[in-house]
Amino acid sequence: MKILRWFLACLIALGFSTPLRAGNQSQPKLGIEEKLGQTIPLDAEFYDEQGHLVSLKDLVNKPTIFTFVYFRCPGICTPLLNELARIVDKTDLVLGKDYQIISISFDHRETPDMAAGKKDSYLQLTKKQVDPNGWRFLTGDSLNIHRMTDGAGFYFMPSGNDFIHAGALIVVSPEGKITRYINGIKYLPFDVKMAVYEASSGQVGPTIANVLKFCYSYNPEGHTYTLNFMRISLVVTLGLVGLFVFVFIVRPRRKQPER
Repeated sequence: MKILRWFLACLIALGFSTPLRAGNQSQPKLGIEEKLGQTIPLDAEFYDEQGHLVSLKDLVNKPTIFTFVYFRCPGICTPLLNELARIVDKTDLVLGKDYQIISISFDHRETPDMAAGKKDSYLQLTKKQVDPNGWRFLTGDSLNIHRMTDGAGFYFMPSGNDFIHAGALIVVSPEGKITRYINGIKYLPFDVKMAVYEASSGQVGPTIANVLKFCYSYNPEGHTYTLNFMRISLVVTLGLVGLFVFVFIVRPRRKQPER
């Protein structure tokens, strides 16, 4: 039984991994560190699409879905935002009334003009008639960007002229409390709707699709997420070995008659 417990512990440890550190322990974190129940830095300031300096405390007044992207990203940022536009169309919630979306560029080199271009593109992509103020695209300096990403538990790393980063929706209450993480770049409309409902009352909910941190790895060359076959193979192997131990060692011992 001790052997079986050891294999189960290995499976659990692999399945619920913490944010990775690139290289050795002295290098920065990379990925998502959940900070459920904590409050984002509402005094952080960013530039809106018109170049006006705005504070998050003036913007966050309803359930808010935060996304951290950069506008010239050649990888997962575009699929993530495309998926979010699809969710806007699929859910019966009203963007700008029931909830809002704030997409923040974590590249301090990007400008309000770039944010305005992205906003126009995604407002045109949605099939619904939506409030333009319901989806904001913000830019900022490196200090405010890092205050916000650190406060939300979103960690990224420069890679040449681009970045290595994860994809997720981070849902906060009207008071700025983090209530839900939805990891990955594909979402179910029902999950997003429930996350918004929970955020409206400040209710903290469990993470959806947490397994994506385990099954998918970021490919810095292609700037895409790919299945981590090595890790999956390791888990499958451990599972088969554990099954073998149970069937051929543990189970026969149980059937041995007492003397």
